Amino acid sequence: MVNRRENTCKACEGTGMLADDEEWQYTCTVCGGDGIFHPGDRAEPSGLINVDENNRMLD
Repeated sequence: MVNRRENTCKACEGTGMLADDEEWQYTCTVCGGDGIFHPGDRAEPSGLINVDENNRMLD
């Protein structure tokens, strides 16, 4: 059985969402938005992240 508490994404604290300093929310790029980070998962996004001129993510 998987212990969800041990595998909770520390970047988003299990919510699957991150926010920037202006409170714009976007999908967590560490866990992919599911709130769970399993051992062996990659912390980097799989591809380039699309951003606007203010460096905000475009989902």
